This record gives sequence, structure tokens and C-alpha cells, in this order.
Amino acid sequence: MIDITPVILSFRLALLCTIILTIIGVPISYWLTSSQSLLKYFFRSAVLLPLILPPSVLGFYFLLLWSPLSPVGQMLDKVFHIRLVFSFEGLVIASVIAGLPFMINPLMAGFESLSLSLKEASNTLGKSDFETLIRVLLPSIRPSLLIGIIMTFVHTFGEFGLVLMLGGKIPGKTLTSSIALYDHVEALEFSQAHIYAAVITFSAFLSLVLLFILNKKTRSGR
Repeated sequence: MIDITPVILSFRLALLCTIILTIIGVPISYWLTSSQSLLKYFFRSAVLLPLILPPSVLGFYFLLLWSPLSPVGQMLDKVFHIRLVFSFEGLVIASVIAGLPFMINPLMAGFESLSLSLKEASNTLGKSDFETLIRVLLPSIRPSLLIGIIMTFVHTFGEFGLVLMLGGKIPGKTLTSSIALYDHVEALEFSQAHIYAAVITFSAFLSLVLLFILNKKTRSGR
């Protein structure tokens, strides 16, 4: 009998991270593509860094940063009574940072494809920058937003290295489907491993199918 708790935990983690990244990804992407400040190149590199770093490296640094032995970990524990290491909350925060490129990249590509006259026309009609972003620019890059949402969800759902390094494998808290798959393979329990692998693969495939369908509907509705 397969334990579905790791699958549910993976879904919760992926859903929370996708919601958070959708909320913060739009303004970050807009600023990175519209700002004239030279600092944007520094922030752009920092945001995209998780895309080329191994997840285990990110997990290792988060582990050091949030460890109860580190100044940051001690401050979080004493002031806020929070321990992010080996906790679901820690996985959410780390996964949001690790998932930034998967949301930011499509959004930046979408914003960069828009004509500057679109924003200027909106401002001329008296709309604020916020209204222009939400009511004019964002609907115009809906396919890019959909790509970001799907890619973020799929990436987080199947994340392994970061979760193992930072969260370990605590049942019900940090034992996700990818970690459960690894455990069963390590124990040579391939029948159970096949089920978790199939769930992860099917979730990714279904997400891509959904992306193509929504993208087609979006383009045909223009």
C-alpha cells in the first residue's frame, strides 16, 4: 500500500510556492525589465542564480544560514521562536527563492516583448503605473504568466536536492514524493518507487498539457 502523504505534501509545497511567486514575481519582473538603474543587473543575476546552481548547494547554504548554531538561526529562534531547518516553513521559503527563475524568466520575456507605446498610451489616458501594470500590461503577457505558473509548480513539486539537504525526510513535514522515491530506490523497493516516479512524471506531463491548452485558448481569445 502506497503512502500518499508525501504526494500531498509535495502538492502543498508546490501550490504555496506558486501562489507566492505569482504575487511577488510580477512586480519583480516588471522592475527588472523597466528600471534604468544599473543595480537591476546585480539583482537580475541574483534572481537567476538558482537556475544554474545545483539545488544541493542552495540547500547547504540555507542549512548553514538557518542553523540554530548560526547568528541568523539563533535570532530567529530567540526573537520569533522559529526554526526553519527541517521544517515545512523552511522548505517553503527556500523553494520560493529557488523557484524565482522559473517564474521570473517567462515574465521578463513577456514584458520585454511589449511595445513601450502600450505603457505610454495607458499613462496618457490617466492610468497610474500600478493600474497600467495590472490592467494593461499583465493581461497582454498572459501566456508568459501561465508558463511561469506551470514551470514553477512542476519544478517545486519534483524538487529533490534542496528538500533533502534542508528538510531531511521527516514524515508529514519534509518527506516529499521525490524523497520518498529516493528512499524506496535506496531500499531496493522498486515497485513502490515506480508509483512515486509515475506520480511525478504524470504531474509534469499533465501540467504541460494544461499549459498548451490554456495558451491556445488565450491566443485564440485575442
